[in-house]
Amino acid sequence: MSPLLGLRPELQDTCTSLGLMLSVVLLMGLARVVARQQLHRPVAHAFVLEFLATFQLCCCTHELQLLSEQHPAHPTWTLTFVYFFSLVHGLTLVGTSSNPCGVMMQMMLGGMSPETGAVRLLAQLVSALCSRYCTSALWSLGLTQYHVSERSFACKNPIQVDLLKAVITEAVCSFLFHSALLHFQEVRTKLRIHLLAALITFLVYAGGSLTGAVFNPALALSLHFMCFDEAFPQFFIVYWLAPSLGILLMILMFSFFLPWLHNNHTINKKE
Repeated sequence: MSPLLGLRPELQDTCTSLGLMLSVVLLMGLARVVARQQLHRPVAHAFVLEFLATFQLCCCTHELQLLSEQHPAHPTWTLTFVYFFSLVHGLTLVGTSSNPCGVMMQMMLGGMSPETGAVRLLAQLVSALCSRYCTSALWSLGLTQYHVSERSFACKNPIQVDLLKAVITEAVCSFLFHSALLHFQEVRTKLRIHLLAALITFLVYAGGSLTGAVFNPALALSLHFMCFDEAFPQFFIVYWLAPSLGILLMILMFSFFLPWLHNNHTINKKE
């Protein structure tokens, strides 16, 4: 920590937070290597990898949320960190979704069996809760002036608009992100990761001040668990049902409506 002593306290805290996030990424990466070597049962393998991926995403997002509160007058810094860690997650979490909506999409499109989907969903929800309490324990160490364990147990309502607008925001974010995820599969990996990171950053910029632009039920549960406890119907609708609705609309559009429209157009041209 000695090289940080010459920096301003705010920069020291920022560097500490970044160091913690990178440490989580490295530890989860090491755990994934061990899991791939030691676990040979497909169910256990799928559960552990999804658990580790969701844990990494949630812990880093907790810290990113804290950084955004540290630098409210400089949102560019926060968006830069969002873009950077979206790249990191895209590079390190290959083969996992860390998002119940992603699992739902794969099951609806026939790319995943219901049994595997159920295992992955369970892993994500358990990991979301574990990451919350692990983050609280880490913050209790007081490594920065913003690390206070009580902060993680307080409900700070991120919904700044009425219920309908909040539902539309989360549904549209989920629709756009998963549409890109589905249609960028043919794009080269390095370019695809940058495109998805840029899209995530844009969605956070556009919807962050409205609902936080989470579009991930597991992540929302980890970030806002106490709010779910205090206002369950509202948060369930906004952070669970709305992203799922976005997935459903995306699948209906690209799998049914657009092909139907194309077929009708082809028939009319032949006539």
